[in-house]
Amino acid sequence: MKKPFLLLFGVLLVFSATNSYAQFGARGGLNVANFDGFSFNSRLGFHLGAFYEYELQPEWSIEPGIYFSQKGYKSSSGDIRENLGYIDIPILARYRFADMFNVFAGPQGSLLVSRNYTLNGNVSQTMEVLRGYDIAGVLGAGVDLPYDINLQISYDLGLVSLNYFDVNVKNRVFKFSVARRF
Repeated sequence: MKKPFLLLFGVLLVFSATNSYAQFGARGGLNVANFDGFSFNSRLGFHLGAFYEYELQPEWSIEPGIYFSQKGYKSSSGDIRENLGYIDIPILARYRFADMFNVFAGPQGSLLVSRNYTLNGNVSQTMEVLRGYDIAGVLGAGVDLPYDINLQISYDLGLVSLNYFDVNVKNRVFKFSVARRF
């Protein structure tokens, strides 16, 4: 589990040593998550973490980040809840236009770090019933506001099966975020 963190740290170190415009930032917000292939309701959760924005050109930047993100699903009656905790590591390419708008896309690797499955009040935390990682594509759009504030909406499209109880399902997550650059 240390390898992704060391890789991200190395990437950040190289970027910071070679660029005159780079900024760290913090981002957090609301997740609306579900599994593709299941007929359950979406689960509300949150994401919180940090990013490093490296400007390639005035309108283009690369943005690696690291976030804790809650995913999963729930039943309509509320008697079944699947609460999954992931460490998300996206590497996004961001394009800015019209002075304040931006669009972005890129790959994201995620490591499963916690699971809390509730069925009629009984709780299971075993993580052996699904894959311990996820690979996703991230797409989104944002707006830059004064004081280095950024609002954005994004969609995480899981690309690999989670092999959840030997069923082919994939994570699907809408994210609504607020960020502050420092």
